[in-house]
Amino acid sequence: MQDKWIDHAIWWHAYPLGFVGAERDALPDGAAPVHRLARFEPWLDHLVGLGCSGLALGPVFASETHGYDTVDLLRIDPRLGDDGDFDALVAAARERGVRILLDGVFNHVGRGFERFRAAQDGDAEARRWFRWDGDRPADFEGHSRLVELNHDEPAVQRHVTEVMTHWLGRGADGWRLDAAYRVPPSFWRAVLPPVRERFPEAWFVGEVIHGDYPAYVAESGLDSVTQYELWKAVWSALNDRNLFELAHALERHSTAVESFAPLTFLGNHDVTRLASRLDVPEHIGLAVAVLMTVGGVPSVYAGDEQAFTGVKEDREFGDDAVRPPFPDTPDDLAPFGAPVQEVHQRLIGLRRRHPWLVRARTTVEHLTNTTIAFRSSGGPGEELVTLLSVDDAPQRLPGVDEVLAPHSWRVLGA
Repeated sequence: MQDKWIDHAIWWHAYPLGFVGAERDALPDGAAPVHRLARFEPWLDHLVGLGCSGLALGPVFASETHGYDTVDLLRIDPRLGDDGDFDALVAAARERGVRILLDGVFNHVGRGFERFRAAQDGDAEARRWFRWDGDRPADFEGHSRLVELNHDEPAVQRHVTEVMTHWLGRGADGWRLDAAYRVPPSFWRAVLPPVRERFPEAWFVGEVIHGDYPAYVAESGLDSVTQYELWKAVWSALNDRNLFELAHALERHSTAVESFAPLTFLGNHDVTRLASRLDVPEHIGLAVAVLMTVGGVPSVYAGDEQAFTGVKEDREFGDDAVRPPFPDTPDDLAPFGAPVQEVHQRLIGLRRRHPWLVRARTTVEHLTNTTIAFRSSGGPGEELVTLLSVDDAPQRLPGVDEVLAPHSWRVLGA
């Protein structure tokens, strides 16, 4: 199989509007852009020092509030800056060998989206851009401010192709496709070929939460989808001291890796942070050990490497706690996050030394409620064994000479 840049990618994922402390609502019409994208530049050295090789950005396009209610997919949100700021960030990333992944919200738009305003004014052509329930626009999962696009409309397909190619042409390397689980796979089949013709190395990952991941990838033509099943199993198994749950998820994950490399993660902008989710703080290392020694394309949510806390709440603005402003530079981070960062650096370094892990198959070789040993294998001579224990007492695993300390992890063969 031909080696691709994505096979070596480890993302550092950030939510820009929160990261830079932007206003909650869009700036007034005509207001000058606030040049905040430059705030990311000092953090590029941080992500490189961590061992990551890509910056996965949440929404950066003009929106009404949180970035997922887009009003213009071809314009940088003025709360973040303008085209010049984006170009400068891409250039700074390129100097460091850092890739850029953009967040494409192509399932729905905000009510201020120009074509939706035209549809409300009676434009029949514009009306075809959207899904309707009688005279009411269909909304996204009960959010009345988010209007769902009509993915069967050729004009919508052409617009998304235009948006993708525009920003890839400005230096992006790929797209995370928000709420892809709501989008018919046939839409991506129509949109992607002309994009890939111009940018054959671009990478496309869809946000898919439940269901048959390999089938969605095959039907859509995407390169990858988000691995929510493994994400849930990691923290749930550690908290419940039920590593059988993790073993089951690893088996399904390994099957998926046969056909594509899933985007793996322990946190993102939509979920409670790992440090708040885990009952035992020491289990952060165990979770990161799983992330970095199984197949897939790993992503670290900015701040998780510093044990940032934050609980997602089911209310308006309930994501704010997991999308906080960051200091101006990494030098301003509090010192108590250093031990967790060191664990991330060690395990990301291991991952970088074994790039074959991106497509590794995983088999469980020892399993109890509180201990597990799994082997990740690539080609000849490519093997690692990961040991985890959530037990309160020291444990000796079969075939391992040393005793595994309580609530600890180890990787053999590294």
